[in-house]
Amino acid sequence: MVPASRTVTEPAAQRATDAAATAGAGAPRDVAFLRRAEVRDVLAWVRLLVDPQDAAAVVRALARPPIELRQAHLARVIQVARRRKLDLVAGLTAASESPQVPPEARERIARFAALHRTAAAALDTSKADEFVVELIELLGAPGRALLAPEDAAEQQASLLGLRDLAAELVRAQPDATPRELARHLATVAPVIRGAGAGAEGQASTASSADAPGDRPSPDDRLEATYQLMREEVLESVARIGGHLSELRLDTELDISHGVVRYLELLKLAALLQRPAGQDIAEALADINARLLAATTPTQREILQTSTLDETLAAAGEQRSGLGQPIGARDEHSLGPFLPRKGVGLALSASDIETYRSCPLRYKFARVLRIPTEQTLHQRFGIAVHTVLERFHSDGGETLSQLLELLDSGWRRAGFGDSQRENELRELATTALTRYHARLHGQDSQPVWFERSFSFRLGPHHLRGRVDRVDRVVGPHGDEEYELIDYKTSRAKTAEQLKDDVQLSLYALAAREAWGLESARQAYYYVLDDVKVPVPRGEQDAASVTDVVMEVGEGILGSGSSRRPRTRRARSATTASSARSPRSDSPPASARAYARGLARRV
Repeated sequence: MVPASRTVTEPAAQRATDAAATAGAGAPRDVAFLRRAEVRDVLAWVRLLVDPQDAAAVVRALARPPIELRQAHLARVIQVARRRKLDLVAGLTAASESPQVPPEARERIARFAALHRTAAAALDTSKADEFVVELIELLGAPGRALLAPEDAAEQQASLLGLRDLAAELVRAQPDATPRELARHLATVAPVIRGAGAGAEGQASTASSADAPGDRPSPDDRLEATYQLMREEVLESVARIGGHLSELRLDTELDISHGVVRYLELLKLAALLQRPAGQDIAEALADINARLLAATTPTQREILQTSTLDETLAAAGEQRSGLGQPIGARDEHSLGPFLPRKGVGLALSASDIETYRSCPLRYKFARVLRIPTEQTLHQRFGIAVHTVLERFHSDGGETLSQLLELLDSGWRRAGFGDSQRENELRELATTALTRYHARLHGQDSQPVWFERSFSFRLGPHHLRGRVDRVDRVVGPHGDEEYELIDYKTSRAKTAEQLKDDVQLSLYALAAREAWGLESARQAYYYVLDDVKVPVPRGEQDAASVTDVVMEVGEGILGSGSSRRPRTRRARSATTASSARSPRSDSPPASARAYARGLARRV
């Protein structure tokens, strides 16, 4: 269906094109400014104000300054709008109410809605010759100040050219309303989007396909692509630089995308300067090899999934994507939200336990990061852990010091004077008193508290902290170490902890990250004053590796809803496989390869 705003303005389109081509007494006007990114941004807002059904205009307005909605969030907004059968402008309100949209995206959507209301009001109340000026000032982005002086001058000149064009349209039709002017300007956008490089802004989408001999050469298209890419790289510098001061978990990914964008600009520059007679495809192979050799694993993955090479290969064809965002990647999955670290995932012991118990809970908490309110018992456990951490880090010795830390920490944690909170306070006081007595009455010597670790297991990055590490004397008089993790829940037996992974992971971390062989590991249940040793098995390292690889595969595979098998189930499966030998069978999956790689590491 063709929108009405496009059908009723055919004469207006012709007048707008004529006004753009001539000025004053018929002197030719240079309309190259209409291909500038900032002018296309303003025209996109003009188009969406006139026609909310213009999805391309809404997408550009959301993705470009001053909104800059991330592609993953934009894909989710589009999905919500399609599901509810709304146009994108109306779908934004519905998307902002969705629990799957993170707070950052909601803030940007609210900024778009505020700008849209202001611009729509100006469209109905301002004078025709003032509307474009107000819209340009309204869309002014703070990050543009980071442009080089010559680029800033070009930007100002292009926006001034758009103001002049609007003024000429008003002079041609003095009685035109702002809405009629907006419709006239909106008709300029299709003409500019269809203009090919080297066509001097004269050709439209229809005329560019008239004859093969009239098409620009591949090198002309490369030059046009280079200029577009250069603008995108300059603008991405301001965007990424602005994000560095924000507390984000994907800052490293943003930087990698910016570096890859610059490498793609280098690729285009190298292609423009390739030896005479060399084919683009032939030159690309050598250039890609050199660029990939200088990238990190994350940058290499982004570079290899870019669609720029496909665009360049089609440079001499009519279906070339020049004039559109180069190398744009559709992010319609949870991939961009996963806690990446290189080619694998960043995982902790709690991440692994959460995913094993409920993959959906891991998805909500770690991937979508849906905020949840802490329960009273969770706040209690955090407060006790914090008191113990501060007591040991400050070199505390006496019981009075420990209880003073509890008093100050209790107030900071926001506990009140309800009956249940007072009961928990008494429980914490009793538990910490017994903890202090046990600490000074044991044979072992605490040597580290809250010691952090970070190491790689296959493709994945494991990190975390061990609450306490004690030095103990072994049965043969040799020195050993015991890893202790505090718990504020009710005590479990060693039998109930048979399938536990956390302490086995800590033991592997102590060996890989600290070079420390821990012979013992235990949970200390603070409230019950009970320490439960968890015996280590000979296959613990292999079992932990198996669990990590299986969990990592499940998360990377878009979160299978089935729970990973417990250690007992895996042992039963292994025994069953041993009874039914299949020596000629290949590895079951990529997990087997990764597991073998981890063992070699």
